[in-house]
Formats: sequence, structure tokens, C-alpha cells
Amino acid sequence: MRSALLAVLLLSSAPLSAQLTPSNFTRAVPAAKQDTVPAARDIPFPGTIRLNVDVTDLARRIIRVKETIPVPAAGRMTLLYPEWLPGAHSPRGAINKVAGLQVSAGGKRLEWVRDTLDVYAFHVDVPAGVEAIDVEFQFVSPTADNQGRTVITPDMASIQWIATSLYPAGYYVRNIPIQATLTVPDGWSVATSLRPEAGSAAGSTITYRTVPYDIFVDSPAIAGAHFRKWELSPDVTLNVVADTATELEASDELIGLHRKLVDQAVKTFGAQHYDHYDFLLSISDNLGGIGLEHHRSSENGVDTGYFTEWKKAQSDRNLLPHEYTHSWNGKYRRGADLWTPDYRTPMQNSLLWVYEGQTQFWGYVLDARSGMLSKQETLDAIASIAATYDATPGRRWRPLIDTTNDPIIAQRAPQPWRAWQRSEDYYNEGLLIWLDVDRILRQQSRGKKSLDDFAKAFFGVNDRDYGELTYTQADIVGILNRLQPYDWAGYLDRRLNAYTERAPLEGIEQGGYRLVYTGTPTDWFKTGETNRKAVDLTYSGGFVVASGDGKVTSVLWDSPAFDAGLSVGSQVLAVNGRAFSADGLKAAISAAKGTREPVRLLVQSGDAFRTVDLAWHQGLRYPRLEPTAGGKGTLDSLLAPLR
Repeated sequence: MRSALLAVLLLSSAPLSAQLTPSNFTRAVPAAKQDTVPAARDIPFPGTIRLNVDVTDLARRIIRVKETIPVPAAGRMTLLYPEWLPGAHSPRGAINKVAGLQVSAGGKRLEWVRDTLDVYAFHVDVPAGVEAIDVEFQFVSPTADNQGRTVITPDMASIQWIATSLYPAGYYVRNIPIQATLTVPDGWSVATSLRPEAGSAAGSTITYRTVPYDIFVDSPAIAGAHFRKWELSPDVTLNVVADTATELEASDELIGLHRKLVDQAVKTFGAQHYDHYDFLLSISDNLGGIGLEHHRSSENGVDTGYFTEWKKAQSDRNLLPHEYTHSWNGKYRRGADLWTPDYRTPMQNSLLWVYEGQTQFWGYVLDARSGMLSKQETLDAIASIAATYDATPGRRWRPLIDTTNDPIIAQRAPQPWRAWQRSEDYYNEGLLIWLDVDRILRQQSRGKKSLDDFAKAFFGVNDRDYGELTYTQADIVGILNRLQPYDWAGYLDRRLNAYTERAPLEGIEQGGYRLVYTGTPTDWFKTGETNRKAVDLTYSGGFVVASGDGKVTSVLWDSPAFDAGLSVGSQVLAVNGRAFSADGLKAAISAAKGTREPVRLLVQSGDAFRTVDLAWHQGLRYPRLEPTAGGKGTLDSLLAPLR
């Protein structure tokens, strides 16, 4: 008995953690999750939404929205704020900027309830006899840089209808008619691919024609006090707002290059998938930059100097060709798993290596063909791209196809180890793949076929149709095989799914050029450094620092800089015992070439200071393309203008 009593006492005095085991823990039971939002159906919405958007509160940057939405029937009605955004390829709807939401009917307030499973959904109980509800809210746009992209300044505004409207759940968005009225400050001009109702474009308030909701949200507007437009063709207009009137002073020669861009694009693709197309370009140091495609327009935001300092605006000159190409690639031809019937259904991005990768390809090709960039500038840009992806060790663990998930995974947030983590590499590595596809087509067909033939077969159908024609990877392979028999399925599988050491450079190296590194940067590379205010030593030790204060902005994984312990966010204070300067750092890298002496850097990370040794002895290295073919290579043929 004494033994039994002792055992009981010992057990009772043992800590609780020793008495309980997973088998006798309290077990929770999952609560039922019920989706109460009506699924989208391919049926007509009964009635037309009336939307009023007021963008006159410039000081507070508040957009005021009023919306009248017809009621299909009494009872529960669900309103949706767009979540999955076309062009963003991810759920990035700015729901956090919707404030002051009120719903009423006949002047009487109706209560709304946000769905706890889908925070972009609002439920409203509509009384019997109500034919329409009135909705009001404010879109409180950013007033500081850390809140997001600036969309309103004292001189201009970027108006995205997808951020300033709600739509009824239960319908394909293409079946919901909407008519919008926009109010802007007196004296401002407005541009959009929407067209005004007859007689409504006078003054500061414009009412637009009724269109389906999907076309409506795909037709943003720009407005500003300093505005100018040029007709680039009977179908295409360049609309520009700027901080000052001086920024709108474009020479006939520069506008002529934009006309050639339109001409070369139409010749390349063989059809136009719009009734009219509007470039919406903002030139501003105050409005947030942007590059976003739409079917009949594109939002393009660049820094000042686009017209007035054309030579320095090299990278900006690729923006319009890229976004214009999207009218064909991404908007008309769209990956089957990316197309959705509304903005609540999740998108799948497996074909972004076509959507964005081939658009990168055509963007640079059209740059060269039109003269927006010279042939040499285009080759220098391709050299920088090739070098970047040939120095991406992350391909050893992460295949290219997985990067198509990055818009959802990373939401374009800054990364500490970009080259190892990888990012949206389907853009520029996709360009390299399509360069090689063009090379294979030309060589296998003995010059009879190229990606120009693919463009006409893939994009050049159903002229003036601006619906959406979806495709699969099998469709891509099928067209390529019809053009030139080859193991295209196997080729693309290797490019997209393999773990590799090097980037796909065959389109360059077997297309008449090779990637080399020299001690002198190309103008493209040098201009990029200047515009970013950076010292780019990616290929000269493996890091990039801000030219002004030495802040480290990039470190290449497994590089000498990585081995020395540098990381993004640290700061180089001194180089070989001297205060940091951009020229001093470059001089030290050059002086260490061929020696065994490291470059000694005094680095601050937080409140810690340390001296690190950069063991790099190959001097300054910058990428460029060097011709190898005795005659004209496939890359030369590709970049030549079409006649």
C-alpha cells in the first residue's frame, strides 16, 4: 500500500506537461466554412449601373464615388470590390483604401455586412419594392510614398475604374452594363479609351457611353492640367499629361518614332484587336510610375525628361512597345487558366512565360524595328538581360515555370537575395527563350520561317475583335510544329521545368553574337546606373550600392560580396580606409585587378560596424554582345524593320 500511495503522490506532483500527451489533449473541431457569395453565371444582369467618380479633391487626394446599382430581386444582394486584378496577375485589389461605405434605397440607409470569408464582398438585405440601391464611398488614395502608388497630384490624376467601383456578385462581368460620369478640376483634359456620350464632353464633367463592366474597368483614364495628344495612326492616339507644359515639347522626329512603332506592330502581328487604341502616358516626378496593359489602351508612367532628354530615357523607351504588344499578347490571346469570369475567381499564371515573356521579346524587337531604340541600344539591353539571368544561381533549385507563381507569392515585395530566391523571371528569361525559338525556326527552315510567322498565325486572326481568345501550351506547340516540325514540346519542357546552371543563351550565341564582359560599360548599362543612382558591381564582385551614400541594394548569392558578408540594407562607409565615394569604390576594384590584395570595406549594419575583405581580382566587368558570325546572324535579321 505504501508503494501504491507513493506512486500516486509522485504522479500528482509531476508537472502538467508530463501528465498530458497529444492523445488526450483537448481536440478542436473545425467550424464549417460556407461560401455565401453567389457564383458568377453567364447570364445578363438586369439593368445598368450608373457610376459617378469625382476627382476634384486634389489637396487631400480623395476620390469620391457614387453608384446606383439596379436590384435583380428583394433579399440578400452581394456587392464585390475587384480583388484579382488583370495585369497584376494576383489578388491586389486596394480594398484597404475603400472608406466611408454607405448603402441606401429611396433615401433610407441599408445596413451592409462584410463577408468574413471574403473581405472583398459586402452583403446587403434589400427590402421588397426596391428597384435600385445607392452606394457611396471614398477611395482614399495615398498621401505618402509608404502608402502605395501616388495617383493624384496638384497637376494630374490616374483614374482606375477598377479601384473606384463595386459590382454585383452572381454574373460574368462581361454581362453587367455600366455607364460612368467623371468630374475633374476645371481646365483639366481627360483621356481614356472610353468614348463620351454625344454632347457630354463639355466642361469638367463627362458622361461616357454604356459598356460592359469588363471593358469599363479595362479602360482607365488620365487627366491633367498640362495635356497634349498626337494621332499616331487613324486608330491609335498618344495622350500625354505632364508636370509642366515644357515636358510636352516633343519634336516631330520623336513623334515620328512613335508612329513607326504603331506601323511596325501592325505589320508584325497582322491584325488589330481594338476599334481604337489610346496610349495614356504621364511624364511626372510626382505621379507614381506605372506600366499596365489594357486591351484598347495602356497606362504608362515615366519620369520627367521622356521627350526633353530622349537619349537619357533609354529604359523608358521600352515601356510603350511592351504595353502596346499586350493588346495582342495577354489581352486578346490569353492563357486559358488565367482568364476568369469575374474579379473574384483566382487566376492561374502558368502561361505568363508567353503572356509576359513573349511580350518582352516583341517589345524590344519593336523598339529596334521602329527606332524607339537603336539596334545597338537594343543589343546592349539584351546583353544586360542575358548577363543578369546567366548570373542567377537560383535556377539550380527553382525552375522557371515556378516563377510564374511569384505575383501571388511575393506580391512584388523587395527581396533580400533576388538572384537566389528568383522573382518574376518569366519576363526576361522568357525573352531569352523566345529569342532562341526564333533562332531555331530560322535555322531549321533555312530562313523561310521565323517568329514573325508565329505572330501572324497566333495574333493575326479576327481583325478588330477585342474579346479574349484563350490558348493552352499545346496550342503554342501546335502552331510551332505547323510552321516548322521540331520537338517543340520537349524543348519547352526543358526550358520551363529543368534545373540548370546557365541561362538559355543559344538564341544569342548561335544567332550571331556572344556575351562578353569588358572593362567599359555600354551606354545602356551606364545610363541605367545613372537613372538608378547606383554603382552596379554585379559582375565586378557581386553587389550594387547607391552612388550617394553607399547603401547596399543588391548582393549576388555565392559571389565574393556574399562571401564577405554583405547584405541588402547594409552601408559601405569606407573603401581601403577612405570615405566612401562611387568613384573611389570603382577605383579600388580596378586597382585590385590581378593582385592578391582584397578591397577592404568598412560596413555598417544597424548599429554594428565591421571591416570586410572583398576578394575580387578581375577588375571592373560589364556585359555586352560581341558579333561572331561572318555575315548576318539570326538576331540581326530579327531586329531589322519589316517592309
